[in-house]
Amino acid sequence: MEMVKTVVRVGIADMNIVQEPNTIRTSGLGSCVGVVLYDERRKIAGLVHVMLPDSALAKGDLVNVAKFADTGIYSLMERLKTEGSRPMSLKAKIAGGSQMFQFGSNDTVRIGPRNVEAVKKELSRLSIPLVAEDTGGSSGRTIEFDPAESVLHIRTVNAGTKVI
Repeated sequence: MEMVKTVVRVGIADMNIVQEPNTIRTSGLGSCVGVVLYDERRKIAGLVHVMLPDSALAKGDLVNVAKFADTGIYSLMERLKTEGSRPMSLKAKIAGGSQMFQFGSNDTVRIGPRNVEAVKKELSRLSIPLVAEDTGGSSGRTIEFDPAESVLHIRTVNAGTKVI
């Protein structure tokens, strides 16, 4: 009997987790970074669609943890732990962080590269190895991760599809 496969969609500043045979997808990755944490042995993965590098940029008391690299990656790791993954078993793959606008040079227009730097810093802090990435450039991406195969499919605007 063949298992039915569902694609779980993750929105902007959102996160979710999935187990095989299902896959997890997000689109609209311009300057945002899609961070996949996965456990190869347990065939489980989570995806967070990070918009901004640091929760210190949050305005107000209600913080959407998925919006920021520092809070989103940690929260995703915690959710995977509740599903039985051990943090030392997790690996990461990332995509996105494009420089969508070519004018200006100050940090406010460098949001894509700043997001990538913040994601890598948080993965390092949590001792989660980054095993593959497709970051930078100036095009948007859609990504889909398959926990059964531990592969990330990346569709880039005007550049086709690749697998990491």
